[in-house]
Amino acid sequence: MSEASEEVILLHFWTSMYGMRARVALEEKEIKYEHKHEDLDTGNKSELLLKMNPIHKMIPVLIHNGKPVCESLIIVEYIDEAWKGKTSLLPSDPYERAQARFWADFVDRKVYTYGRQVTWSRKGEEQEAAKIGLISSIKTLEEEALGDKLYFGGEKFGYLDVAVIGLCSWMHTYETVGKFSAEIECPKLMAWAKRCMERNSVSKSLPEPDKLYKGIMELKMSFGLE
Repeated sequence: MSEASEEVILLHFWTSMYGMRARVALEEKEIKYEHKHEDLDTGNKSELLLKMNPIHKMIPVLIHNGKPVCESLIIVEYIDEAWKGKTSLLPSDPYERAQARFWADFVDRKVYTYGRQVTWSRKGEEQEAAKIGLISSIKTLEEEALGDKLYFGGEKFGYLDVAVIGLCSWMHTYETVGKFSAEIECPKLMAWAKRCMERNSVSKSLPEPDKLYKGIMELKMSFGLE
């Protein structure tokens, strides 16, 4: 089937760091797709989302010729494998692929989990503990995975960069709510973020940090979390 006849739809919400992964991967591969914004309110989820992701009922969901692919990291790998003719995101070396997947899992388990606690679900001493965990995990990611490289994979923007890409927009919210300076705590990671934002695939897919922060604060109020 030719690319022109393919149907590619992405179900997501604009603040979702997981949806950002899928969007950047699609843009890196130069895949034409339709994006549909979903309502995060449990009672307002679309019939299409409930049909395409009946197990978790969550975004993002990639629909390729009517077939759904769920979970953001799986979506990124699927995009890389389904459109092989374009630039490759995953490393070709098996060990490097394993390492990239390890750190992508670390981001989800540590960085994004602590970040969600700082931003959404913790207050007082618990929020302070989550902030310490967030900063520690970000520093570990910076020191052990990025180091002095331009991108996480070296000279080439790839899978792990896509996995971490949400930090380019979300870091401002983390540091504003958590009251810390990302430039001081993780300067190499912030330099990486600036390089990434110079890529067309990233700049057109991610919201401006200030806009995202305002959007998150409005969501918190609408959910009664303030």
